[in-house]
Amino acid sequence: MLIGILLVALGGAIAGFILLGDSWFQLLIAGALGLIFTQFAFLAHEASHRQVLESGPANDRMGRAIAAGVVGISYSWWMTKHTRHHANPNKVGKDPDIDFDTISFVEADAAKQRGIMALITRKQGYLFFPLLTLEGLNLHYRSMGTLFARGPVKGRWIELGLIAARFAVYFGAIFWMLPLGMAFAFIGVQLAVFGVYMGASFAPNHKGMPIIPADAKLDFFSKQVLTSRNVSGGMWASALFGGLNYQVEHHLFPNMPRPHLAKAREIVREYARTLDVPYTETTIMQSYGIVIRYLNRVGLAARDPFDCPMVNQFRRV
Repeated sequence: MLIGILLVALGGAIAGFILLGDSWFQLLIAGALGLIFTQFAFLAHEASHRQVLESGPANDRMGRAIAAGVVGISYSWWMTKHTRHHANPNKVGKDPDIDFDTISFVEADAAKQRGIMALITRKQGYLFFPLLTLEGLNLHYRSMGTLFARGPVKGRWIELGLIAARFAVYFGAIFWMLPLGMAFAFIGVQLAVFGVYMGASFAPNHKGMPIIPADAKLDFFSKQVLTSRNVSGGMWASALFGGLNYQVEHHLFPNMPRPHLAKAREIVREYARTLDVPYTETTIMQSYGIVIRYLNRVGLAARDPFDCPMVNQFRRV
């Protein structure tokens, strides 16, 4: 049912694009496409977890077709990165989602930044959402880097073919239908909305939750629950975030389909209470506030030691 709704939405956006023609209202279509592509990415994510179809290979075929052919990112790159994340969420040296990439998620990375990167890092919490406007471009870049890198990549040529076909149709239609400036604006808006929506959907799940040191050992339940955060909102949040609002349950039962996560939540909350393991759930706005404060706190590690007023006074003397 979900894929049918998304296909209708995509068809409506394409129809609107054709009917509007040479008009700056096309930027509304671009924004809509950013939202639709993100929803397709959620569906590919669910397929990667074997939640959609009965067999693993069928889910992989579906996930690869959606990720590469519709969204334009590498399914193999995503699978490799995401599998490592699920095995060790928020663990230093193990979770690629907390590796440095413009944003520093641990103080050790923040302290290494120099020059312009240090300036960004010091205010990275406030800059986090503006920087997400570039995340769509970053996702395409990193997935293509994997496909062109040396070493084995499952389905490399299939994905390259799907991505090439997708971008040929996408860019071909845009530059054929729209004036040059409008075409670039259309692509920019679509990528910005896609990046912000993707980042705003994944950031509340783990950012600002405990970081596990590289040498620490935790049992599976504690590791997954302590590092994950749910977002309240029920079915509306589930539709908006593709089920990622039930992040605790998703990490405990990664193959569980989206409709069952709400029921699992009640069981997991009670079990966590009996084990005295903290179970975190906040509203979406509270979670964003936590993320911003956490990133700014980490960013203080990039502060120039001579920013201290007392030290500056002695320097002048």
